[in-house]
Amino acid sequence: MSTLEQWIHEQSATGRRFYLVLDSLGQQDERNTLVSELGAQRYRNLYIGTPAESLATNGPYLFELDSFDIPALRTLLSSPERNWGWLASAENTDLDVLSAHWRERLVTGERPHQAVYRFHDNRVLARALAYLQPEQRPEYLGSMASVCYWQVEQWTITDNPAPSQYPLPTDPAWCHTPMPEATFKGVQFDNTRRYLIREHTDNLLSLAQEQDIDTWLRGQFDLAHTWGWQEPDSIHFLLTQSLQAPDYAPPKSWLPQPNETPTMHFDRVYQETLYWQGDASV
Repeated sequence: MSTLEQWIHEQSATGRRFYLVLDSLGQQDERNTLVSELGAQRYRNLYIGTPAESLATNGPYLFELDSFDIPALRTLLSSPERNWGWLASAENTDLDVLSAHWRERLVTGERPHQAVYRFHDNRVLARALAYLQPEQRPEYLGSMASVCYWQVEQWTITDNPAPSQYPLPTDPAWCHTPMPEATFKGVQFDNTRRYLIREHTDNLLSLAQEQDIDTWLRGQFDLAHTWGWQEPDSIHFLLTQSLQAPDYAPPKSWLPQPNETPTMHFDRVYQETLYWQGDASV
């Protein structure tokens, strides 16, 4: 019996209900099938009612499962390397209670430096649970009693020692989870690629006719690193402006000048671009 099968068997024996946290992006066919199969009372779109609601079409869904004998679900379980999300079990907990818990943990930071916390990514969940002390898990997992997720080519199980409803801490411990540089770059690349596909489809299709998208994107990240542009706003600016350039690369006038710090460099280029574009947004 595999780790996943054993977990399902053990959780079933306790009478707990099963849940699926699914990242819609990349799994829309499976998501739509599950929505149709389970009905409106058995799922919630977790971006609805949050600052990320504009992204709800491709946001995470929480499903309450009454069976694992669903073709779309079997497809997901047979391909965990797609990093589509994770499974959980809980005592008789209302779906809205679980949804409210994760919606509270969706956005981190204070304006204007807020960011979406991708708890629905099994890699993010795995890193957080590996970092948290056992006594910190309840505030993170809430009413979920146990979770099963794909980590480093194997199914992994983590139990919640005290499942219940918990308010969001002022300074959540999981927000301090260290991320290896290679992992950070991988997640950044994947998330950025998804964003560009969703929000800049036409420009990206034009780019794809001339060069490999992934090679171009890696080159843009390398350029941002060379220039010391690390903030999300500066990287977004570089990518979107390069996508609109005739050769999909920033002009030579963007090269840093002698004794110019990364901040000075970005401010100069940004203001010059605003000037040449008039009042157009960038």
